[in-house]
Amino acid sequence: MIKILLVEDDKGIVSSLTEFLNSEGYEVKNASGQSEALALLKAETFDLALLDISLSDGNGFSVCSAIKKDYSVPVIFLTASADEYSTVTGFELGADDYVAKPFRPRELISRIKNVLRLTGGAGNLIHLEDVTVDTVKGTATKNGKDLFLSALEYRLLLYFLNNRGVTLSRTRLLEAIWDVAGDFVNDNTLTVYIKRLRDKIESDPQNPTIIKTVRGLGYKVDN
Repeated sequence: MIKILLVEDDKGIVSSLTEFLNSEGYEVKNASGQSEALALLKAETFDLALLDISLSDGNGFSVCSAIKKDYSVPVIFLTASADEYSTVTGFELGADDYVAKPFRPRELISRIKNVLRLTGGAGNLIHLEDVTVDTVKGTATKNGKDLFLSALEYRLLLYFLNNRGVTLSRTRLLEAIWDVAGDFVNDNTLTVYIKRLRDKIESDPQNPTIIKTVRGLGYKVDN
């Protein structure tokens, strides 16, 4: 079961949102402030965090910064602060999405599923030949050695892993990995990143066996 940390100090929202998420099959733990949230993160493992910005103790930006520094958990900001400054600040701190209140519950579920898909879902180890991806720590290793993937390289690799056996067109890849801050990845940049990713994960990048080219159609990672 996917476990969500809800950091929100409005008791009404906590109650209704927890009930709704539980009905959708998610386990929810709530923290009303920054210190309580950090204590829960230290004591338990979570697959995703929903953060409000204004808290009874501290603020959501500080919680997000700590999460991205120490826990590599996907973050969705859930707040009435829908101004441009708050949005940009959240993304600069590493937030994966931003949903303004009031929101439609079904839209939130869709956003949660999309973020989990792009970040590897409920974290575990994924093996692909001699490459291992740890979606909890957000790392990728080859024969036990860290590959030091950039954020975009990591997101690209996860998207391939989440679509094993599927031929992915360049258009679909571009749509999947565009920068959440609004800077779209263009076609030439995609070519560069696929080359960089192959250079790191393939034993022979000139003859790739992991990320294969399907001529005229795109790329595929086999099951």
